[in-house]
Amino acid sequence: MAEQTYSLDTIMRALENREFIVYYQPQYNAITNGLKSAEALARWRLSDGSIVMPGSFIPVLESGPEIMELDWYILREVCRFLHMQEEKQIHRVPVAVNFSRLHFDDGDFLPKLLETVDGFGVPHRLVEVEITESALSENGDEIISQVKEIRAAGFSVAIDDFGSGLSSLSFVKDMDVDVLKIDKSLLNQNCEDEKERIVLESIFMFAHRLKLKTIAEGVETREQLGFLRTCDCKLIQGFLFSKPLPEDEFLKICAEGESAGQAEDILTVQAPSAATQLLLDAVFTRYPLVIFSNLTRNSFYMMAYENFTARTCPSTGVFDELIEHGTATMHPDDQDAFRQTFDRQNLLKAYENGEKWVSLTTKQIGNDGVYRRVETTDYFVKNPSADDVLVISLCHNLE
Repeated sequence: MAEQTYSLDTIMRALENREFIVYYQPQYNAITNGLKSAEALARWRLSDGSIVMPGSFIPVLESGPEIMELDWYILREVCRFLHMQEEKQIHRVPVAVNFSRLHFDDGDFLPKLLETVDGFGVPHRLVEVEITESALSENGDEIISQVKEIRAAGFSVAIDDFGSGLSSLSFVKDMDVDVLKIDKSLLNQNCEDEKERIVLESIFMFAHRLKLKTIAEGVETREQLGFLRTCDCKLIQGFLFSKPLPEDEFLKICAEGESAGQAEDILTVQAPSAATQLLLDAVFTRYPLVIFSNLTRNSFYMMAYENFTARTCPSTGVFDELIEHGTATMHPDDQDAFRQTFDRQNLLKAYENGEKWVSLTTKQIGNDGVYRRVETTDYFVKNPSADDVLVISLCHNLE
């Protein structure tokens, strides 16, 4: 049955009369089931106590600038709620508030945001600004610059409904956001369709490499939850754990520190892909520079490049050129040894002679002009699908 729609005048009068209320949909850790955050959702409570759902008023408001008034109203209600929790010393979690794309045509958005949140004395970390994916394609360049300012002010920023549009990947690449909310439409086949699973796996890998927190929306079945865990999805939002709750019920959950069920042992529920990611995180902790090379085809690409002494190494290209580049960054006393040790032909001979790895410690100059001791180890690996000789280079600072 179609939802009843209301005139703009009727909706605006209801807004002036404070008939709109906030429902909170909890967001839970996908493994521990612990409450981590929530999304604020607008509801309209009529005089008879019945609740009008957003489909009856949001489209009407979105036809003009009036939607912005509802957004600010919801933000004020969220800040009032968070302030009340502080006064009662009740545990608080971050709350996400949706903002229309129209706000990003307004140069005063951040000042208004600061004025509202600071007026209630709410820490910025407790308010998350949600931007819909569709807003990116219409206000892309302007949003990119504004998002930087919003995050610099201490707010987190989320892209909502990711996967519902077609133009989001290029903007996410350039946009400095914190959270990617996966649209529920990507779960339509209950995560049992192969193409759906491939798309989801790719999105979560993409998000993880960009160090984005992921939230899956509209999770309703154990099958969906099970698959999302294999993708290392961080947070779950949906009816499987909780429907949107009125303020008093959500307050009770916060006060009790409620979870969405008994926590499970991560070692029993994580999938191989999640375990692999943990292993990679451990590797990157010790080896901030990881390079994959194909000695047979004279090529390489870099997998990680964080907290390393020198930051001028190219990310992909010809292996022989990589060694020449690396040699130039070494102390003059170490250049010949580095060039000889990691010469491609010498490495191929070492592989043919049955060596498992080749290692060398040198002094390498950093971006700050200081030489530091660096250990570089090349491990020979074999892909069963090809005869090419591959090498994984692990590099780390010794001081």
